[in-house]
Amino acid sequence: MKVAVVGTGYVGLVTGACFAGSGNDVICVDKDVQKLESLKKGKVPFFEPGLSELVLRNQREKRLSFTKDLAAAVQNSEIIFIAVGTPPKPDGSADLSAVFAVARGIADAMNGHKIVITKSTVPVGTTDLIGEEINKRTSHNFAMVNCPEFLKEGAALDDFLKPDRVVAGSNSENALQTVKRLYEPFLRTGAPFIEMDVLSSEMTKYVSNCLLASRISFMNEMANICYKLGADVQNVRIAVGADKRIGQQFLFPGVGFGGSCFPKDLEALAATARSKGVPSQMLEAAIRANKAQKRILFPKIMNHFSGGLEGLTFAVWGLSFKPRTDDMRDAPSIDIIRGLREMGVKVRAFDPEAMDNARKLFGDDIEYTSTNYEAAEGADALVVVTEWNEFRNPDFPRLGEIMKRKVVFDGRDIYNPKAMKEAGFHYYSIGRPDVN
Repeated sequence: MKVAVVGTGYVGLVTGACFAGSGNDVICVDKDVQKLESLKKGKVPFFEPGLSELVLRNQREKRLSFTKDLAAAVQNSEIIFIAVGTPPKPDGSADLSAVFAVARGIADAMNGHKIVITKSTVPVGTTDLIGEEINKRTSHNFAMVNCPEFLKEGAALDDFLKPDRVVAGSNSENALQTVKRLYEPFLRTGAPFIEMDVLSSEMTKYVSNCLLASRISFMNEMANICYKLGADVQNVRIAVGADKRIGQQFLFPGVGFGGSCFPKDLEALAATARSKGVPSQMLEAAIRANKAQKRILFPKIMNHFSGGLEGLTFAVWGLSFKPRTDDMRDAPSIDIIRGLREMGVKVRAFDPEAMDNARKLFGDDIEYTSTNYEAAEGADALVVVTEWNEFRNPDFPRLGEIMKRKVVFDGRDIYNPKAMKEAGFHYYSIGRPDVN
């Protein structure tokens, strides 16, 4: 099939590359000329395992191309995906200006029947509004479909190529069947193609992300209660997760969630609920709990150093909001580092992939190192923020020798408290008794 994908951000680029990889002719559109030139050389502007190689291979095989010419892409395609950003406004609602700008561009360029698919995460009702906007500007027939994405950063290719399900909403049966054929190569293992109305498909995306985010906030709250009671949240998590009705996923306590989806989607759905006069106590609570959780280590830090932090040096391991990505949007590391700096702490940071993004955020306010051990040299404490595999089993004797003080604040519970005690560390984690 001939496919256009408008927007070469995280969702758009993964979508375009994967469809090209299954034999379709895909044109990716973006207005950022510099970005397009980099993509033509296989340089992906963010870190996602395997994506750069997929982009290069499909360009070499002439199935994937990049352009700023939206009109040409629309006219040479039968299916057009809208995959531009919908960032939050100050009130938490989604900014849809880019989505509607693309919709107008599609309408003005139409030269025949098209299937227009919203891949961007949009508030419920937006796909219908896009259809109305297009209809005002063209006499050509078209069909609207909403096809939400469920990609996890760091595992996006696997999620696209081996989905749990594909959801599509439309009032056009023909369009749904065309979209199903487009996705068929990825459904051979039995993953369902779930057809529904447009409004329900838009709501499905929000409910999925908000439910997962709420599980994290709930478990973080349970971890905080465990800490006060002297219980070990990791024991509790394992036992609770063994219940098949609950499961183990998204029950890992920590210093909160971040990224491009969970915070934004919680805020957007809560804003939508407020606009409709519907109470959303659970959504609002999950938002508040996550904001508070990002600062959960500060009382432990203040207590250990008796409030005297001015002039101390802390190493921070992990800056991205999760492993296997360089994405720092709403990352807990931002709140933690800014909080430390406000208390006069010098910060030396390391992340395997997010250093460039960290420099854009913090500038010269912190020190950047080339390894995790370099960050720890002479440090009064180590704060582990992101659970990269590289940090899970460090050389603790070496760490104890190079640090000024053997103090670790583990924001992801990746170390064993007993082993830390035997190694002579003061060790603080989430939802477990402190080791002193």
